[in-house]
Amino acid sequence: MRLVADWEQPEDLGIRTVGERVRSLRRSAGLSQEELAAGRFSKEYVSQIERGKTRPTAETLEWIAGRLDTDREFLQHGVSKADVERVDAALAEAERLVETAQYEDALASLRDARERAGATPSPPRALQLLRTEAWIRIRTGDLGQVMSLLEEAASLTVSPGFTDVDRAEVVFLVGVLRYSESKIGEAIVLFGEALELVVAADGSANRLRSDVFHWRARCHRRNRDWVAAEEDIERALELADAAADQRRSADALFQASLVAQRQGRWALARMHAERARARFAELGDRATVGRLLNNLAGLEHLLGDTPRAAALLDEAFAIFVDLDLPVDAGYVCSSLAEVWLESGELERSETHARRALDLLGDRVDHVQEVGTAQLTLGRALAAQGRIEDAERWIAAADETFGRARSTGHRSSAWIALGDVETRRGDDRAAAGLYRRAALALQDVDI
Repeated sequence: MRLVADWEQPEDLGIRTVGERVRSLRRSAGLSQEELAAGRFSKEYVSQIERGKTRPTAETLEWIAGRLDTDREFLQHGVSKADVERVDAALAEAERLVETAQYEDALASLRDARERAGATPSPPRALQLLRTEAWIRIRTGDLGQVMSLLEEAASLTVSPGFTDVDRAEVVFLVGVLRYSESKIGEAIVLFGEALELVVAADGSANRLRSDVFHWRARCHRRNRDWVAAEEDIERALELADAAADQRRSADALFQASLVAQRQGRWALARMHAERARARFAELGDRATVGRLLNNLAGLEHLLGDTPRAAALLDEAFAIFVDLDLPVDAGYVCSSLAEVWLESGELERSETHARRALDLLGDRVDHVQEVGTAQLTLGRALAAQGRIEDAERWIAAADETFGRARSTGHRSSAWIALGDVETRRGDDRAAAGLYRRAALALQDVDI
């Protein structure tokens, strides 16, 4: 699945636009082609530049820029050196805002960068603009335009001047997109391709390598392959530490906590989560601190401290409301619904499950959590004796988990449906559903 090889190299329009700018500025200055050349080169050479018949060297462009009272950056890309610096500053700000989940502000900074970059930004900045926008859209669940952005980015990276690391970054983002679409098998292949592209790169690619291992570990988690997930998280953490990147180290610790939790190693999971929480707090990343509070609440509940779990979830919910992050708030409500269900607080569980579904909406990149909230709601209704409504919500969860391609989660829905049939008194139907779930879990564990 080598996507880069299939993407075509775009037509190079740089020479034509350089020539147009030289001609326009020369005429504005009232100079003839011969006067612009000033004996340094011929009138014919200036004509060739203006007609796009030759590509001037950087040194030649610097000299012509001096004659036309501008700078080389403007002749090459249509923006001045000062504008280039402002573009870079706006891009850096957009990337900083993405890291702290301030996506609307990040998009505003990105629009500012695009406006300042003009119609023909330099290829490296064009690539950065495309990658940053793709990442923002992935994180906000706006997946429809992402592939076209990444196809354009991939087309740029096969042009001269780009490296295998540039190409690996694009392949990595396509992998993240496929993960977000629940196409886990494709994502794993793409992450493997990204790692192959940077196999010969120096230590400057360690941050990218860490990101790839981190996201591939997420795929292994979805596939319930805990050994592979743990191995990739260890590699992600090693690379982040080697790059002295606190954020990536914290991300890896967060993932390590989730893997340890799925393995039943709850005390270890809590230790990893507390370390990650402290690092994200130092970074000022309240959004991820809130996500870790959600995770820690689940661990406290598993360890038997339900009041502590509920308090942590309330703290997380307040953070997400303050930051206007409805999807994350939906995750917290879903967790609260599970806590109250297992505590026997059925009406509170139902209320939080419904609120979770309202907050999560129809985000295709969060179908697994939508299914979890649907299943919890169905179980809460069943425990209240509202069998028909319960069956409808549990069936909806089964369909949602099917879209997420999660057999393990579907088996939970089948068990819940079996419980519904038991409440109805149909032991035969219940037994069939329990058997189906057991066989599915058997296949998953193999």
